[in-house]
Amino acid sequence: MKKSKKLLIAAGCVALAAAIGVAGWKTAVRHASKEHNLITLDTGSVPSPVTEFTEHDIQLSEVRMHYAVYGEEGYPLILIHGNGGDKNSLAEAASYLANDYRVYVPESRCHGQSSDPGVISYDLMAKDLKEFCEALNIEKPYIMGHSDGGINALTFAYTYPDLPGAVISCGANSTPETFKPYFTVGVKVLNLFKPSILNDMMLTLPQMTAELLSKITCPAYIVAGENDIMWLSDTAYIRSCITSRSDVAIIKGANHSSYISQDGKQAYVLAKNYFDSLK
Repeated sequence: MKKSKKLLIAAGCVALAAAIGVAGWKTAVRHASKEHNLITLDTGSVPSPVTEFTEHDIQLSEVRMHYAVYGEEGYPLILIHGNGGDKNSLAEAASYLANDYRVYVPESRCHGQSSDPGVISYDLMAKDLKEFCEALNIEKPYIMGHSDGGINALTFAYTYPDLPGAVISCGANSTPETFKPYFTVGVKVLNLFKPSILNDMMLTLPQMTAELLSKITCPAYIVAGENDIMWLSDTAYIRSCITSRSDVAIIKGANHSSYISQDGKQAYVLAKNYFDSLK
């Protein structure tokens, strides 16, 4: 047999094995998703977005926080962006949610137009959020966070359990060890070329233990995309540690961001359906 033919056969075997592996992986993911309340978000009857918003700055004890406000009235809802994001990350979600809520979109310390004190952690961002609510007299707000924002929402809820009305945490991980390997490798490589305290935080924090999560007393909805960057077992673990009213959902076919920061309609349906269920 000629060498070229052998190479073609070998390449074909590798491709076949890869295809079988991918198919098996997709089957395993779908099976795991179904175990954790696999859902789809019907966006067929979503209202038109509210395009007008205002921007403000407020001085907290350690940072000057920049934020946007959508909607004139309604129950207060705070949207928290992810690592490296800003108020624009969840702007589309805010514009739809403003039909039903007064939506606040703060920029976390070291992000966007908020000031950068040179230090960041989830505990510090939870403190900033507490001061933000106190400064604006926001009582019992709903909190919806994506990625690091989802972690921020949970940290806020277990650090100050009397403050939030309810929490939706999207794409949160309890510890960096539960990231899928490709994501961790990607962050490490990025940090080699562009060191950042934001990357450092992703690689070392959070460390949300069962004891901490059990301090959450408000209703909590723990959500992830079916093809998210952390193992779905971690999403289920977070939910299992919250002893108050908690629910879990896996968004069918979604990745880490596709149902929230990349699609305001799906974010609206997710939030509206859950918050309405609490009434």
